[in-house]
Amino acid sequence: MNRTDEKYAKFALTREMLESPGILAGFDALQAGRAADAIRSTGRLFMTGEGSSRIFPAKNAVATARIAGMDVSVESEASCQAGRYDLSGHVVFAASNSGRTQEVISVVEKLKAAGHANCFALTATPASRLESIADETYVLTCGGEKAVAATKSLMEQAWFYQAMLSLVAGEPLDGLDALAEKVEAALTMNVPDELVDALGRANIIYFLGFNDGVAEELTLKANEVVRKKSAFMEGTYAFHGAQEVMDAGDVVIIVDPIAGQESRYRKILGDEAGLKLFAISSRETEFPTLRIPDAGAFDTYVQLAAGWNVLVEAAISLEIDLDKPKRARKVADDAG
Repeated sequence: MNRTDEKYAKFALTREMLESPGILAGFDALQAGRAADAIRSTGRLFMTGEGSSRIFPAKNAVATARIAGMDVSVESEASCQAGRYDLSGHVVFAASNSGRTQEVISVVEKLKAAGHANCFALTATPASRLESIADETYVLTCGGEKAVAATKSLMEQAWFYQAMLSLVAGEPLDGLDALAEKVEAALTMNVPDELVDALGRANIIYFLGFNDGVAEELTLKANEVVRKKSAFMEGTYAFHGAQEVMDAGDVVIIVDPIAGQESRYRKILGDEAGLKLFAISSRETEFPTLRIPDAGAFDTYVQLAAGWNVLVEAAISLEIDLDKPKRARKVADDAG
């Protein structure tokens, strides 16, 4: 992608993706102070939402907390599942860009009816239904999105949770300008024709990676952007039976390949199943690799941006109108 070529600039989706670095660079990392105090007091955080508002933001936060060994329980489930749980001892964050998502509203209403005192909301829409029932609401600075697929909003949601956990740990969160530059580089780097062509011909795109939200979110974006069937396979899931139904010529994109497992990817998925393997990584791998800048603990943001770039290039090569899917729509546009 780039900011000046009309084939990209004419789409709201690409313009919103390219706003993400500026949103990160201008983020107020101290705004979640009261929520951080509540989490520190209870020792429990539960994040809920639907679709993109939860997949990367919440799962990235869970992985971040566990990798850092934080002395806080950090969990996430989608709203209908969350509604089955006893969350009385948790600080609960409910995310909905529209502030109208039915499943999210329902679980918050249930919590408030039970007297829950630490129910926070994260939304991109001021004065929404969600804000009216939550104890406290944080409104994103990114503004509304015209594209159906959420991009800049989920990047800001993820960074909000990241900043909040940093406050819980008492460790200042810095390096935003550097991260923004690396996200920009990933969004605008050249995507090899080999990868673009393979995606265009594939019936199914498989995304393999850790359970940190990146590969799973790209799986959803493949549906919304490239209009291709896709599947997320966590860790080494693809080695344990799934290869039986994978078809030669389909594509596997491995996000941050697991160290020591690359030869198994190649043997089981490449040599035996005949799939085309590619990687997104900050290091060289055994596969054709989209090499991204190393952002250390914040690599996931750069990985996600690189994946967006790949999917946009594939969609444009297929002459897809990125802003006009046939069936998918924003919750705010859904009369049901």
